Amino acid sequence: MTGQGLFPAEHRALRELYAMARQLGGHWAKLSDKLDPSPDVLARGVDASRQLLEELAPRTAAYGLHGVPAATGAGVWTSRLRGASDLLLERNQALRSATLDIQHVITLLAYLAALATRRDDLALAEWLSGWETQLREIAGVVQAAVVAEAEDPERAVQPYDGSKLGRAGHKLQVGLGTLGEAYDSRAAKRRGE
Repeated sequence: MTGQGLFPAEHRALRELYAMARQLGGHWAKLSDKLDPSPDVLARGVDASRQLLEELAPRTAAYGLHGVPAATGAGVWTSRLRGASDLLLERNQALRSATLDIQHVITLLAYLAALATRRDDLALAEWLSGWETQLREIAGVVQAAVVAEAEDPERAVQPYDGSKLGRAGHKLQVGLGTLGEAYDSRAAKRRGE
């Protein structure tokens, strides 16, 4: 146990929760500006991440553990990096990548709930499990929106970001994909496939 009465794994994972919840909110806010598949789908995730962070602060403070500014700052930077890499993506790819953000947080919440239960901190475990359930529901709605992208295949492959930079990034990604496909085809021919 750490000096705060937490497992070392729990201590680190709680700090990671600050970063990943902040990253989720930041990344989804950028995506929703350009890509909200239906009213409030991504905005619900942004709001939930903010509320999670608000509720997390007093719970971890009780253990002498804080996540502002360093842990949440790491989440801000990760979200900015994700936003920059999104410039290479198609609509469907950007929306599918959003599911990875929330799945990471859901898995982290389940892990932390199991650690808190092992330490007999049932109040914290219950709170973490409640958030896991809430985010699973949001993840289901986003996953349904991803699947709905298949209803309009032409739109699904449009650049996520319609700006000049976004269109250029998308062209670069398509070009790299075409080169990779040509390379794979030649390699298959050499192998006699």
